[in-house]
Amino acid sequence: MDREITSKMPGTCPRCRMRLVKIETGLRTDSMEYPLEISTTPPVLQPGSDARLTFRVEDPRGREPVTEYEVIHEKLYHVFLVSQDLSFFVHTHPEPQQDASLQLNVIFPKPGMYRVLSDFYPKGGTPQLITSTLMVPGTGFSLKPASIAPDLGPKQASNLEVELMTDPPAPLAHAKTQMLFRMKPNDGIEPYLGAMAHVLAASSDLIDMMHSHPIEVTDGGATYKQLQFQMIFPRAGVYRVWVQTQRKGIVNTVAFNIPVGQN
Repeated sequence: MDREITSKMPGTCPRCRMRLVKIETGLRTDSMEYPLEISTTPPVLQPGSDARLTFRVEDPRGREPVTEYEVIHEKLYHVFLVSQDLSFFVHTHPEPQQDASLQLNVIFPKPGMYRVLSDFYPKGGTPQLITSTLMVPGTGFSLKPASIAPDLGPKQASNLEVELMTDPPAPLAHAKTQMLFRMKPNDGIEPYLGAMAHVLAASSDLIDMMHSHPIEVTDGGATYKQLQFQMIFPRAGVYRVWVQTQRKGIVNTVAFNIPVGQN
C-alpha cells in the first residue's frame, strides 16, 4: 500500500500495519495497472433513490476476472465516494459476489458528478488506486467545479475535537507537506480499519485524489494524540482533506480545506 516501505524480511508495514507481500524478482511493479469496470443499477442513476454499483476487475496479464484480493486494512476493497460540490463523502466497502464482481448499495443525494476512488490489492499483483466518474442527472445538474475557501480551523466531530497544523505553514505544490492532526481528548482513541487514521485529500476539481495513513503517532498524555501524515500535493489550489479516526467505537470524520501555493 505504501510503496516506498520495503524490507528484506517478512513483516508488517510500520505505517499502515499491512502485511508485507513478497515481490518476485523481475516483476515490474510500476506497470501493473488493473482494468476496472463499474456498472450501475439502474443504468441511469436517480438522485435520492437506491442504486447498486457493480465493480469488475480484470488481471492485465490474461484479462481474466480477479477473484482474490489481499486484505487491506481489514477489508478486500475500499471505496471513497465524493460529490462534485465536495459536500458528500463516503468511505465504504463493496461485498464480493459469486461471479467475481463486488457490489455496493448507495444513495446519491443530489444531481451532479461523483468521483469514485477504488483502493484494492489483487492477489499476486500490486496495490491499485483507481479513480472513476459517475454522473447523476437531474434538475440543477452542472459540471462546474467546487469553489472552496481555505479552512484550517478546529473541527468538532462526533466525540472528538481535531486540530490541524501543517509544516510548512504555507504548503507548496510538488514539495513534501507534513500534516499534523491533533485529536482531543486522548481517551479511547483506537485503530480504525487497521490504522490509527485514514486521510483522503482531493483537489477542488476532483482530478487528484490521494489516500494516506499516519507515518508517526505521538502521545500527548491525556490531552491529545497527534497523527502525522506526509503529503505531496501535485498542483496549486485548495484541497479538501478528510481525516477519519475512531474513539470509543465511534468513527469520527472531519474535513479541512488546505490552500497549496505554486512552487
